[in-house]
Amino acid sequence: MSATSVTGEIAEGAIVPATPEEIGGVLDRAVERVPIRLLSGVSSPRTSGADDRHVRALAELDVPLPPVVVHRPTMRVLDGVHRIRAAELRGESDVEVRYFDGGEEEAFLLAVQLNSAQGKPLSFDDRTAAALRIVASHSHWSDRRIASVTCLSAKTVAVLRGCSTEDGPQSNKRVGLDGRARPLHPAEGRLLAGELLAKDPHLSLRELARRAGTSVATASDVRQRFLQGRELLPTRLRGGGPPEDGGPRSRRHDDGGGSSGTGVPGGFSGGGRPGSPALLESLRRDPSVRHTESGRRFLQLLSIHPTGPSEWQKLVRDVPAHRADVVARIARDYAEAWLHVARTLESNS
Repeated sequence: MSATSVTGEIAEGAIVPATPEEIGGVLDRAVERVPIRLLSGVSSPRTSGADDRHVRALAELDVPLPPVVVHRPTMRVLDGVHRIRAAELRGESDVEVRYFDGGEEEAFLLAVQLNSAQGKPLSFDDRTAAALRIVASHSHWSDRRIASVTCLSAKTVAVLRGCSTEDGPQSNKRVGLDGRARPLHPAEGRLLAGELLAKDPHLSLRELARRAGTSVATASDVRQRFLQGRELLPTRLRGGGPPEDGGPRSRRHDDGGGSSGTGVPGGFSGGGRPGSPALLESLRRDPSVRHTESGRRFLQLLSIHPTGPSEWQKLVRDVPAHRADVVARIARDYAEAWLHVARTLESNS
């Protein structure tokens, strides 16, 4: 799917554009008169260059043109190329300038934001290309935060992020419009909060939320679940599972549950505890696990298990009757080995 295939439009219920400070720099309020010859070039996401008709229309206006924005360290024009061309067409040798202080990447972000929201807006293709660049350079930004710079909808940014083929490092957190970093996957923040509570049950809710990167409300819910011995992940983050209200849970395989009509032990969920998929996903994103040989080996072994009861049922159903005892014995041996691993890890921790 190409980036340009996304339907282009300014976001419905438009997201408020980012300010220079939110982008990471300072836009000087003071206005200076600067010779055009001192400007070293243009740093703009506009790929089509200046629009001659727009330049002539500006030149014919009998009013002062708004100041252009210039990146002070490089003297490149971030916003106002049409105004500069119009000034030259009028025979003027200098223009009013507001300076932006910040890095080159921040300068690009401001150029995108200014050129998208005012004057002659960037085309959808230009905003799309800019969004793809920002997704690559600021992968920790949320879709809404990138949308606030590019004037695309957050939904469009999400599609572009999914289409991106960048192989750069990916952050497991996203920075939202309020500047707060939150876990990319809600389950991860809850699991981290649970780990923090296990180490220090007396953490205040605000401190727990800060360390885990969650909201205070989420931290409060995790604490209640932790104290009550319930699953830390609600049903919606576990892809379904047993009831959370203390109701009867189905018996697990190793509890000696009876056989169901499908020939699979009753209550066998196939994925262990309901939170296992989220825990496994958290492991996959942990550099300390995936960047070691033994860690990668564990991930391979843990990832081969079917994730749902229907898949387990099919596997069991398809085992030839005359080999069922052999498969059962091997499965039991492996189960005992994994149980020994679990007990060893628990004792070590």
